[in-house]
Amino acid sequence: MSTDQAIPANPPLQTPAEGKHRNAHWRVIQFILQNLFGFWLGYRAVNHEALEQLAGGLVLANHQSYLDPLLVGLPLKRPVSYLARDSLFRIPIIGYILRNTYVLPINREAAGTASLREMLNRMDKGYLVGIFPEGTRTLDGQIGELKPGFIALLRRSKQPIIPVGIAGAFAAYPKGAWWIRPARVRVVYGQPIYPDELAQFGKRDDDKLLAFIRTRLVTLHAQAEAWRQGKQNYG
Repeated sequence: MSTDQAIPANPPLQTPAEGKHRNAHWRVIQFILQNLFGFWLGYRAVNHEALEQLAGGLVLANHQSYLDPLLVGLPLKRPVSYLARDSLFRIPIIGYILRNTYVLPINREAAGTASLREMLNRMDKGYLVGIFPEGTRTLDGQIGELKPGFIALLRRSKQPIIPVGIAGAFAAYPKGAWWIRPARVRVVYGQPIYPDELAQFGKRDDDKLLAFIRTRLVTLHAQAEAWRQGKQNYG
């Protein structure tokens, strides 16, 4: 049995409505971080209201720092379920937090169908599932090439995709940093991309599909960066 199967994930959802309700752990952490990031990072987000109406979906965001999963979920009234290395679940305090904040364990060596099925299952039952298609944090603040591993998830999912652009997190907590620096952080949520829009990309069009998704992320990141620099105002 693979390691990611051996580590218990969160209890399966029973109805789509349950995927829209945050548990007490999520609410407490969210409240603390909303105040902390609002003060230290000047955190602001826009266009996230549309996510509240979706039954489920796949959130795709650019990856600037370890803060990104928190930054994406911070303004939402529903939880986002992410993937994390299964080894993290064995660390006493961190593992407890992960198990109680909808995180899915993944074994990078033996992962595959089990994690894919669980992500699809969660989306179908009402969750927003979040992933970072670059696969790793940026080294320069810009969006790198997307890894093709998430294409199977796009093609098998019946739920919409929500692209998200993050700006400022790289300045606040770049790769290799030991502390979170004060910086202005902005997050811009894009319009959902529905399965019928993705249907134009055939099985041999993976490169075109990756380019399509990357273009959306680059556009949103640029909007977030312009907002961060005061060149664009969302009110």
